[in-house]
Amino acid sequence: MTTDVHRAIDAVWKMEAPKLIAGLARMVRDVAVAEDLAQDALVAALQQWPKTGIPDNPGAWLMQAGKNRAIDLFRRQTRTEQKHVEIGRELEERQERAALEIEAAMDDDIGDDILRLFFTACHPALSPEARVALTLRMLGGLTTDEIARAFLAPETTIAQRIVRAKRTISEKKIPFEVPRGRDLVERLDSVLEVIYLIFNEGYAATAGDDWMRPALCEEAMRIGRLLAQLEPRESEVHGLVALMEIQASRARARTGPNGEPILLGDQNRAQWDQLLIRRGLSALQRAEDLGGQRGPYALQAAIAACHARARSADETDWKQIASLYEDLAQIVPSPVIELNRAVAVGMAFGPQAGLDVVDKLASEPALQKYHLLPAVRGDFLVKLGRIEEGRGEIERAASLARNERERTMLLERAQKYSHLNRDQR
Repeated sequence: MTTDVHRAIDAVWKMEAPKLIAGLARMVRDVAVAEDLAQDALVAALQQWPKTGIPDNPGAWLMQAGKNRAIDLFRRQTRTEQKHVEIGRELEERQERAALEIEAAMDDDIGDDILRLFFTACHPALSPEARVALTLRMLGGLTTDEIARAFLAPETTIAQRIVRAKRTISEKKIPFEVPRGRDLVERLDSVLEVIYLIFNEGYAATAGDDWMRPALCEEAMRIGRLLAQLEPRESEVHGLVALMEIQASRARARTGPNGEPILLGDQNRAQWDQLLIRRGLSALQRAEDLGGQRGPYALQAAIAACHARARSADETDWKQIASLYEDLAQIVPSPVIELNRAVAVGMAFGPQAGLDVVDKLASEPALQKYHLLPAVRGDFLVKLGRIEEGRGEIERAASLARNERERTMLLERAQKYSHLNRDQR
């Protein structure tokens, strides 16, 4: 029974935490304090609900508990400042104002407060790692331990990142608000970057034993869909949602029975989730309907849509994909995008054309330890019949890979090429 209640509390917390923290932040005007108050409300729920049962409106219960603790905090601050008369009047006004705001927050499923929380947690003054940790903590409702396990980092490291992030918000007096104009565009980029960073870590883990971490993908998609509801006029928000939905549709086909990676061209497309594909294509259409030049997420979603629409790997419109990568490289020049374009060029115009693009990247400093550069080069060399050179490149890729599943896959591929080379002698 207690386990069931704790499981229910955990589910309620994940749903209500963003709204709770956002509503309290509006009341106290301090994100760090609001997060502490929300945690206090959670502790109260953990103490009381196993005895009394889950209340009919658990979100309102948590909000009321947080409100009570905020009022207690105001009172303590009042006593400390020794301004009983003046502060008492202010306290009364703040309590009345806060009560009205809290009531409004409880009646509002998704309000501007959550959007303010998004932009506060993803402020450029914070490091990317801190933004991710704070977003998962405040908007995802994940515990420090859960975030640490997701990113294979020590719990103390994640805890320190969160503490430092909250301290930075407080010291720099980062306002709890949605920026306007140019500031909004610049900050929105940071928000989208964090969401996609979380998704990518779930989609292809950079390190560790598992190739994918589905919980991170699901959390990123949930936050992305929420943001799309809050900012329906921003095409790049819909573009990012489209990209994540379509990529997530391949999840079941991306790993074998033992967790080994299966590359795109080898996947069983019957396992692709058609519902997610339809959702992704609809989101992409919404992004395009808003007009204007397609941004990096909408372009990447358009590339993913090309794969999703192809009934087989052979029917993929690689020329269109190569063209989209060229457009993408114009907007966000990057050696990684250029490497992806090389793959598309190789598929569309032959391995020598792809190899020519890859070889131009050989001296790129950012790719010197990037395992996919030799992996892609190795594949082109094998297709051109230069099998021994290709095998060497694949082995080099394996030596650079940090993910165990990916390293094993590359070594198996190198071994296969070794056998192929012997057979041709």
